[in-house]
Amino acid sequence: MQRFMITDSSDVVRKVGKRILSELDFMVSEASSASEALSHCQVELPDYLIVDSSMDGALDLIVAVRAMEGGKEVKIYYCVIEADLKKLMMGKRAGATDFLLKPFDRKILTAVFGNRAIAA
Repeated sequence: MQRFMITDSSDVVRKVGKRILSELDFMVSEASSASEALSHCQVELPDYLIVDSSMDGALDLIVAVRAMEGGKEVKIYYCVIEADLKKLMMGKRAGATDFLLKPFDRKILTAVFGNRAIAA
């Protein structure tokens, strides 16, 4: 089972994402801050990581994960509220694999990640 971490300051976003991704057969953990996510990643890197762009330290978290042993293999999704080119480029430079628009729902998460849980 692949490991997935949702890093977002919103309890609702984390709970909704966890429920949907768990149903897609991911083992999902949550972090409410970049520092909490970094602590989790130092113990065990997830296969997938969603990072909320509006969270303090979001870009630093991406850079730190990429610098860890095995961190280059983590698929990091930078979660943005709007397709702001400057914000997207900052995420890409930090090491984000791809982007997700927020708020996401079952349809979006299933389309992006539905076939990946099984593929592992």
